[in-house]
Amino acid sequence: MAAGRTGPRLRVGVISAGRVGAVLGAALQRAGHQVVAVSAVSEASLRRAGELLPGVAVLPPDEVALQADLVLLAVPDDAIAGLARGLVATESLRAGQILAHTCGAHGVDVLAPAADVGVLTMALHPAMTFTGRAEDVERLANACMAVTASGVDDAGWHVAEALALELGMEPVRVPAESRRLYHAALTHGANHLITLVNECAELLRGAGIEIPDRVMAPILSASLDNALRLGDRAITGPVMRGDAGTVRAHLAALSGENPETVASYRELAKRTAERAEQAGILRADGAAAVREALDEEPS
Repeated sequence: MAAGRTGPRLRVGVISAGRVGAVLGAALQRAGHQVVAVSAVSEASLRRAGELLPGVAVLPPDEVALQADLVLLAVPDDAIAGLARGLVATESLRAGQILAHTCGAHGVDVLAPAADVGVLTMALHPAMTFTGRAEDVERLANACMAVTASGVDDAGWHVAEALALELGMEPVRVPAESRRLYHAALTHGANHLITLVNECAELLRGAGIEIPDRVMAPILSASLDNALRLGDRAITGPVMRGDAGTVRAHLAALSGENPETVASYRELAKRTAERAEQAGILRADGAAAVREALDEEPS
């Protein structure tokens, strides 16, 4: 059992061994709980279960739930409600169990059939990106866990927060009605950042840079750090300066090398100009010049 644990040791069942489920299962096991069973179907999930949860029995979802005190549903968002209904219909869940899903966009309503039979339901979404490898377990210690729960007298909330703390994470309460907005915000930032970085790498390779990672890493890391500390006042570059000529040159270069990136450059530059003007770091005439350049077709 992990040092410092004061709560009961839970028998954990993981449905299924995707990138998130396998990692959270491994983290819960490291925190002193016992993963007793996992469901896995694809070759990738079976391999992940073997690597992160060695020796744990691989069973169908209903049998996983039967053996567990805490059932973790780490399935695609649209599958959660049907799976919860199915587990209740097969009597695989019982009063007193804990049922948690890992979806960011849903609250506990999708688990209502389980709550109706006395199961304590909650949503546990780690604010972290996952690759499904062992290093993800370590990253959890620096992340937050968005928790939403059911239960009388905040009991569910307290259990959800305790589980997050045992993983070394910081619990953050997200009201059920705010889950979609919360998840949209993180998706917009984390997922679209990956697309942006990869497009940047492709453009640098097109410019003859053989190791784009080496060029990108310092400036992108500094930009992220500055944005987190300074907000919109961290904006730099030609848009912030109102340098419409450079913006036109960028659009022309992108159109010639990689036309697919023109639309995203244009829309992000427009939003950057709007935010820079609102923050008082771009004058109105500079913002107007930039918008005019962005509305033109590349020459």
